[in-house]
Amino acid sequence: MKPQIITFLIKCPDQKGIVSKITHFFYQEGFNLVSAQQYTNSIDGMFFMRLRIESDDTVTISKEQLEERFARLAPAYDIIWSVDYGTTKQKVAIMVSHTTHNLYDLLQRNKEEKLHCDVKMVVSNHTKLKPIADMFEIPFYHLPVTKDTKKEQEQQLIELFDSNDIDLIIMARYMQILSNDFINHYPNKIINIHHSFLPAFQGANPYMRAYERGVKLIGATAHYATQDLDEGPIIEQDVERVTHESTPATLKAIGADIETMVLARAVKSHLNNQIIVDNNKAIVFPETGE
Repeated sequence: MKPQIITFLIKCPDQKGIVSKITHFFYQEGFNLVSAQQYTNSIDGMFFMRLRIESDDTVTISKEQLEERFARLAPAYDIIWSVDYGTTKQKVAIMVSHTTHNLYDLLQRNKEEKLHCDVKMVVSNHTKLKPIADMFEIPFYHLPVTKDTKKEQEQQLIELFDSNDIDLIIMARYMQILSNDFINHYPNKIINIHHSFLPAFQGANPYMRAYERGVKLIGATAHYATQDLDEGPIIEQDVERVTHESTPATLKAIGADIETMVLARAVKSHLNNQIIVDNNKAIVFPETGE
């Protein structure tokens, strides 16, 4: 195996000696332990671990042998696991409608190589944001949708994403409700962003209603899309205090800034293999300098 950093994500029932068993396995195989992050949910009795190991010229086993040997260990401890070798960038599709801030921020970060991914396309049900995709030389696909053509349009999306081997779909303010069939086709591979007023202020113009109610906190939430609208595992959130002097326009501007930061952090955590999903909760390990 060529020298590289390998990331294992592990979850299993909490049990005595589990850390020792896992780390000893990699020691026996000749790997150097770069970092080990762990979390025990004492309420549910579950153990979670993000392990980064390093191979060098002394490691003689192949990727296939490593996975086969760890797969033999896993059943004894009811381990659910995944592995990433960090050699291939995930292929990303960004879905948008009219709003510019999230799309522009993601494409700018991608251009500056702040996101470890390959943005393959921007997809929209409108043409308004095509100039932004063109500016960053990212292919733009216009797939309009109506109430009557929703099923056909989603099938077009699936064919487009699958034919391009898309690993992650980012809903950067794509203002359409995705069907259960579509979401289930990409489990834990769709990240959505929205303002933090949900479920209190649903629908159009939430910042006007927030202004009318005199809210004191505004923010944003990024989560994986699930069948339960806006209720999937939360990856990242942030808030900022506001006052009665804030207008609907200033609330919206502040909210947009928070959205860009929250969405970017959520996407980065996903791309860096920092997340383990357990039921409807996302365990997000902090960065370790990678």
